[in-house]
Amino acid sequence: MTAEAGVLSELRRLRARLPQLTGALAASADGLVLAQDTAGAETESVAALTAAALGVAQRLTDVTGQGGFMELLVRGESGYVATYAAGSSAVLTLLAEPRINVGRLHLEARRSSTRIGELVDSALDRSESA
Repeated sequence: MTAEAGVLSELRRLRARLPQLTGALAASADGLVLAQDTAGAETESVAALTAAALGVAQRLTDVTGQGGFMELLVRGESGYVATYAAGSSAVLTLLAEPRINVGRLHLEARRSSTRIGELVDSALDRSESA
């Protein structure tokens, strides 16, 4: 199984565990889509905006002495956008309905972001050693 297939499989499992998710995507830290499980056609835009938000969040955690970036949660009138660090070079971004249990969202997303990070980092390590 390729890293992309593994990441997509993890996104699908996550959406099955959290039916209130309306979209899920994994992207590189520089905004390139790695895998997606969403009906929206705006995935490239979401990935690019995630990269921009990630840069601001990383700077904010650095300046305030809070350590490395872990996650970012944005609440809008129609739901949530949650972004989680996934290894050293990827992020997991989730779109969720406003009625989602945020604690469960964090629990499940943290597990998935760890798995996705392992898949992406392992693929990068293999490509660098080749």
